[in-house]
Amino acid sequence: MASPAILPITSQPTADTIQQIGPTPAFRSFINHISTTVQTGFANRRPWSELLDRSAFSKPESISDATLRIRKNYTYFRINYLSLLAAVLAFSLITNPFSLLILSGLLAAWLFLYLFRPSDPPLVLFGRQFSERETLGVLFVSTVVVIFLTSVGAVLVSALMVGLGIVCTHAAFRAPEDLFLDDQESPATGFLSFLSGGAANAAAVTLAPAVAARV
Repeated sequence: MASPAILPITSQPTADTIQQIGPTPAFRSFINHISTTVQTGFANRRPWSELLDRSAFSKPESISDATLRIRKNYTYFRINYLSLLAAVLAFSLITNPFSLLILSGLLAAWLFLYLFRPSDPPLVLFGRQFSERETLGVLFVSTVVVIFLTSVGAVLVSALMVGLGIVCTHAAFRAPEDLFLDDQESPATGFLSFLSGGAANAAAVTLAPAVAARV
């Protein structure tokens, strides 16, 4: 008698395999921190009608007066100004789809190939294994090429210059005498705070398994 056919047994994915397929804890922590920071920033945004109040505009008496106005207005309208800069940058990238595509690919490469990629298993591309130092070197060279040898750098610099020009012109001609900063509001808070906070949280999440393994 012929022996019955042996059916192949498919191994079920373990919890570690599922965790490696999905986003890393550092990446999830970073995204959650950015989302919370952006929501908090928009909650502290000043009314746009107050920003565009025509009765509050006047010519500065001197360069020092204009500089003082810029400092006071930035402290008060910080979130509005950062939103304006982001809008100018987004408009510039949307009107230059090639630059937007290249910049998005570069950002995705940094995120998924270096910053939030688990150290094990090592990175393997085109049948070759890359160490952490080699991966960082390739990403750094790619960033230099994209920023300085393509139109991406010119688009970013021109957008930032236009946005800063609009912000500085408004802040210099907007009289800040009627503006009062809340005592409980810290001047250091805002959209840019996620750079340090998010990186710290991501590093803590990334180093936690290694510390636990050594213990």
